[in-house]
Amino acid sequence: MAIGKLSISHIWQMLRKEISTAVLIAITLGAAGILRASFMNIGWDICIVVSLSLVCITLWSAIVSSVIPLLLKRCGIDPAVVSVPFITTLVDGTGLIIYFEIAKVVLNI
Repeated sequence: MAIGKLSISHIWQMLRKEISTAVLIAITLGAAGILRASFMNIGWDICIVVSLSLVCITLWSAIVSSVIPLLLKRCGIDPAVVSVPFITTLVDGTGLIIYFEIAKVVLNI
């Protein structure tokens, strides 16, 4: 984006690359979450909640961190100034919602 070769018209190409990388990271984090939770002798329901949450939040953060800077640039806002605090806050807040929703579904609360 800094050299001007990336714009909103390239969003699908960029998302395809970002999501493919995020899937690999998410699978690794999900497996690590299951292993860690199982070594702590926590029930399998909690292991599933933790691992699914890690996978979903990782994929969500990849999508958000790819799209938001392009949208900000399109609106005429400097992405370098706004992106980091805005994206971090958005991903953290929605990550909690994702975690609690997965826990609600898996644990039947």
